[in-house]
Amino acid sequence: MIVLGIETSCDETAAAVVARGADGRGTILSNVVLSQDGHAVYGGVVPEIAARGHVEALDDVIGEALAEAGVRLADLDGIAATAGPGLIGGVLVGLTTAKALALAAAKPLVAVNHLEAHALTARLTDGIDFPYLLLLVSGGHTQIVRVDGLGDYVRIGTTIDDALGEAFDKTAKLLGLGYPGGPALERMAAGGDPRRIALPRPLTGRAEPDFSFSGLKTAVRLEAERLAPLDDGAVADLAAGFQAAVCDVVADRVGRALALFAAARPGVPPVLVVAGGVAANKAIAARLREACTARGARLVVPPGVLCTDNGAMVAWAGAEHLAAGHRDGFDFAARARWPLDGRAAPMVGHGRLGTKV
Repeated sequence: MIVLGIETSCDETAAAVVARGADGRGTILSNVVLSQDGHAVYGGVVPEIAARGHVEALDDVIGEALAEAGVRLADLDGIAATAGPGLIGGVLVGLTTAKALALAAAKPLVAVNHLEAHALTARLTDGIDFPYLLLLVSGGHTQIVRVDGLGDYVRIGTTIDDALGEAFDKTAKLLGLGYPGGPALERMAAGGDPRRIALPRPLTGRAEPDFSFSGLKTAVRLEAERLAPLDDGAVADLAAGFQAAVCDVVADRVGRALALFAAARPGVPPVLVVAGGVAANKAIAARLREACTARGARLVVPPGVLCTDNGAMVAWAGAEHLAAGHRDGFDFAARARWPLDGRAAPMVGHGRLGTKV
C-alpha cells in the first residue's frame, strides 16, 4: 500500500510517500519538508502568512515528494492530509489540495488527526504494538495519552495552561534569546548554573499526571526583574534553572503516568513514546530515560525529523486507517480543534480540573 501524506497545520509545508507492507511494516519512500522563514521577525507564527506560504509552495512540495519516491498519482493507493487540529487556514490548504488530488486520481481520501499522526509514528519507525503510552510535547500540545489501538486513545494527563513548547518560546523571548526559542534556550542553558536561582516545580507530586507551566514562566520573569539588568551569566543561569525545573516536572509527571499505565494494563511491558518538537531537547530526553529505567519501561523516540511536523507521519496514519478499511468523504471539514480523546473534558486553570473552556 502506497500513500501520499500532506501536512500544513502550522508553518511547515510537507508531503511524503510511505509504503505499508502486508506485514504492517512501513517504509518511507520520500519525506519533503519546507519550513517557512518569514515568521521570526514577528516572534511567532502568523496564521495568514503561513496559509499563503502553503498555497505558494504545496504543489511543488508534493511534486518533489512524488518524484523522490519514484511514483505517480496513479500508483498511489490513497491520499492522506492533516484535517486538524491546527491553524485553520493552513489546514484548509492541505485538506483541499488532498481532496482535489483524490477526486482527480480516483483515490481514497483519509482525513488525518495531526495528533494521531504523532501518536502512530513509532509504529512506523520502531514497529511497536498496542498498547503504549504517548508523551506529546510541542508548541501547541502537552499531554500524556494511552494508545490502546487505532482510533482508541485515552488522555490521562494534559497541561492546564501552557504547552511546554510555548513555555520554552515565551521564556526565551523574555530572556532575549529570539524565536524559535526552544533550541536557543537549550544552548544558553548548557553554560548556566541550574542551582543558582530557585524556581518552582508546578504540580509535582500530584496524583493526576497533569502539567502546569504558567507559574514557572512567571517565576522566571520575577527573577529576571530582580536581577536586572541581565548579563550573559544571569541569562544562562535563568535558562538553566528553567530547563532543570521543566526536566523535574516532566520526569515526575511521566513517572506517575507510567504507574497508572501499569495499573490499567497489568502484565503489559510499558513503552513510552515521545513525540513533538520538544522531544529534541537533550536534557529532557535524558531525564525521560531515567524515569523509564526506574519504572522498567522502554523509551521510544522517533528520529527528530519525524518528531516535528512532517508528511511521513500523516501518510503513515493514512495507511494505517486504509488498512483497517477506513476512508473519508469529500465533505470532511477542516477542524481547528480535534482532541485525540473526545471523551476527556477540557481543562484550564490551576486546580480547576475539568473546567470547560
